[in-house]
Order: sequence, then C-alpha cells, then structure tokens
Amino acid sequence: MIDWLNLYTGDDTHPRRFDSPASLRQFLSRVERLDEQGILSLLEFGEVSPPLTRLSYRLEKLGQLGHAAPHVNE
Repeated sequence: MIDWLNLYTGDDTHPRRFDSPASLRQFLSRVERLDEQGILSLLEFGEVSPPLTRLSYRLEKLGQLGHAAPHVNE
C-alpha cells in the first residue's frame, strides 16, 4: 500500500500529492530547487520556511487512502 504525502507550498491551499518520500525528494530538488538541507528539514520536521528556503513548505502524511475501515462484528 501507498502512504501518501501532501505538500503545501506557501499560501497555496491545494497540495501536491506524492506516493513516496523519493518522489517528493525528486520534485523538491528538480522543480522547487531546494537544497539538501531544506529537503531533509522538511522530511524530518514536516515544515520548512525562510530563511532556509525561499518559500514555506508544509508536509502532511495522509497514510493509505482508499482503504475501507475494517469490518467489526457486533
């Protein structure tokens, strides 16, 4: 199963969704141009902001989506 990650950038209320820390890391490095320190801080603490980065970033771990709650017998 996939543990989804939502990335919020700046004041944007619409997150980008990633299926793994590796895909998030690739996006942050290539598209957002974050350096290794910014990426590690985001992954470790769940958020990072200036002066370490030019924008603020917040990470939300969603867990597994599309999973029905387990059936409980009464």
